[in-house]
Amino acid sequence: MKINHIAEKQIPNLIKIEKGAIKMRKYLLYLFGSFLLMVSSMVYASEVSKVGTTAGTFLGIDIGPRATGMGSAFVATANDATAMYWNPAGIARINSFEATFCNTKWIADLSFNYMGAVLALGNFGTVGLNATFLTMDEIERTTIANPDGTGEFFDAGCYAIGLSFGRNLTDFFSIGFNAKYINERMYHSSATGFALDVGVLFDTKFHGLTLGMSIANYGTKMQLDGRDLQVQHDVDPRVYGNNQNINARLQTDAFDLPLMMRAGVSMDVLKGLYNSNFIVSVDALHPSDNVESLNIGGEYILYNMFFLRAGYKELFATDSEQGLCFGGGLHYNIKDTSTALFFDYSFITFGVFDAVHMFSVSLGL
Repeated sequence: MKINHIAEKQIPNLIKIEKGAIKMRKYLLYLFGSFLLMVSSMVYASEVSKVGTTAGTFLGIDIGPRATGMGSAFVATANDATAMYWNPAGIARINSFEATFCNTKWIADLSFNYMGAVLALGNFGTVGLNATFLTMDEIERTTIANPDGTGEFFDAGCYAIGLSFGRNLTDFFSIGFNAKYINERMYHSSATGFALDVGVLFDTKFHGLTLGMSIANYGTKMQLDGRDLQVQHDVDPRVYGNNQNINARLQTDAFDLPLMMRAGVSMDVLKGLYNSNFIVSVDALHPSDNVESLNIGGEYILYNMFFLRAGYKELFATDSEQGLCFGGGLHYNIKDTSTALFFDYSFITFGVFDAVHMFSVSLGL
């Protein structure tokens, strides 16, 4: 009788576990279904790519030499401070504190920088702060009347500041969010917007297979405004002698942000065999301002210290200038401390443009 009584008490717990397992299976099927749908849509993709129809296109510049060295196939692999860009659910896999700084000499002599810091807060979850900057040097202003320059200089820049939160809901499933403020500025005019990124990670516990999905840049439209849009206007040029210098203001269109949906799979093939790991990743991309494509890549890790990476970006994308990527890294533990330093580099081919070199230094505790 006592055994039966104990069994009856355990029945509610067993029901909860079964319900949790059913939910996890639903997430798994949803992620796999989304991945297959995005891949199949590439075959039937429209010829209209919508390139150049969004604002804030700098939000599509991939971040971090570890990810870019793997061909930007990172949505299911993200587990460092750059996960706030790729898949904010990934920061839930950080156990203590990590900070990173990434510098890139972008095409057309632009400078692209990213800073991020993540702190684990126990059972509450993990929080992070990140900032992205795309800037240029000052150039001289020219006009129709002064094509050689007016002697006045100006610059332009694009900025995004984000606050992230990630949490492990179970041992298998993580979810994360990244809310960000966006600003684009040129001369005396600027545009402002707000956006939210959402991501999920599912560790299948099956031979190192992990599934990931994220939706980035879901937010407001951006509209350029500022005193550069103020003009002098003749209301009716047909009337002789009227005021030809009425103050007026030009109004620009409002543009959507570049919405991006990523779904991917990754697997650790070696899983520590011979003190090595070999992570293989595939991402399917569905952007709102371009055609669908695939990113593939891999990362070889030896003694958790030396890293070699390679990948290919934007497979099946028409008119793409991107392609082969590779890179490497070094992980160094400071003796007699729990502090670790990470140095990473990636080389990104860019078609008719010069290749891009990306560097980063990271600190982990």
